[in-house]
Amino acid sequence: MSEPVLQLRGVRREYLSGRNVLEVLRGADLDVYPGELVGLIGPSGSGKSSLLHAAGLLERPTAGQVYLAGQDCSGLKDAARSRVRLGTLGFVYQFHHLLAELSAEDNVALPLMIGGWSHRRAVERARTLLGELGLAERAHHQPAQLSGGEQQRVAIARAMANHPKVILADEPTGNLDPHTSLGVFKSFHDLARQQGSAALIATHNMELARYMDRVFALKDGRLEQQKL
Repeated sequence: MSEPVLQLRGVRREYLSGRNVLEVLRGADLDVYPGELVGLIGPSGSGKSSLLHAAGLLERPTAGQVYLAGQDCSGLKDAARSRVRLGTLGFVYQFHHLLAELSAEDNVALPLMIGGWSHRRAVERARTLLGELGLAERAHHQPAQLSGGEQQRVAIARAMANHPKVILADEPTGNLDPHTSLGVFKSFHDLARQQGSAALIATHNMELARYMDRVFALKDGRLEQQKL
């Protein structure tokens, strides 16, 4: 078996709430392998977003280690963490966070150019991804001219543009109606499979679980694998 591309070891996350300490994660352990789609379920406030933020190097856990592509990222300084995020990770959120003044194509290409890609290469990559997601004819439309499902597909293309080893998705279809949600998730699933990217996906939608390789529930700050 290949080595995990994402590893969490004993990840703890505590928050101060007045004079009290709120323990959200109490020693979460997880291995995610290349090309694997892993679901993360649990009620609101159970720590799903905190776990994704730790895995994505957006927040530093109170304790524990985060390994990405075999690298221990726990002690990295902010600049080094940013480089790892840019080169290794893709992010999809419940709300698309597209730049309103840019076209779909430019929204996908911009992060690539920030990462050092030439404009021509970035635009070619953006066009390819949008075409694979059924948006070739919408590439020059601004977000306000797109439906909710189309906007989220653009956000998925942006997350996958740099061929990330790991995609972290926080309720990626949570703002869509059930029919649109399933269609968007299938697009996400198929493109991740095609690229060989691993994905850790937080969701409330149990209908999507059948598309996952494994599903974990956060209970009392720890991860428990669920039977599909």
